[in-house]
Amino acid sequence: MSTTQPTMTILVYSDDRATREKVRLAVGRRPAADLPRVEYVEVATHAAVMKALDAGGIDVAVLDGEAVPAGGMGIARSLKDEVFEAPPVLVLIGRPQDAWLATWSRAEAAVTHPLNPVEVAAAVADLMRRRLEGMAAAS
Repeated sequence: MSTTQPTMTILVYSDDRATREKVRLAVGRRPAADLPRVEYVEVATHAAVMKALDAGGIDVAVLDGEAVPAGGMGIARSLKDEVFEAPPVLVLIGRPQDAWLATWSRAEAAVTHPLNPVEVAAAVADLMRRRLEGMAAAS
């Protein structure tokens, strides 16, 4: 009998290590009591995002729209076109006026910089629930 607890994997993309750390600290090991524990895959380049997604096992992607040279919104849009059963995406945007770009990117959620830990955790928890519902419906 296995005692391993289920986990979900969150990809965090930003060229800024501090931004990746803020996301990790906001979400923590479990963003809500009804959700599994979280494991992280941190990446700093567009190529690393695509490699991680191609490898599979990513349940939620958090993409920094302010990252350079490849912004998270453009990556979100391309992954929705190119990755079969792409995970739900949270984009981190520079200002509230950029919400239309988040919609263009086909991200399921957006949070503005500076990151509010409560908002980030709530958005990730919502996307994790969506992923779990999608997995349950597919089985």
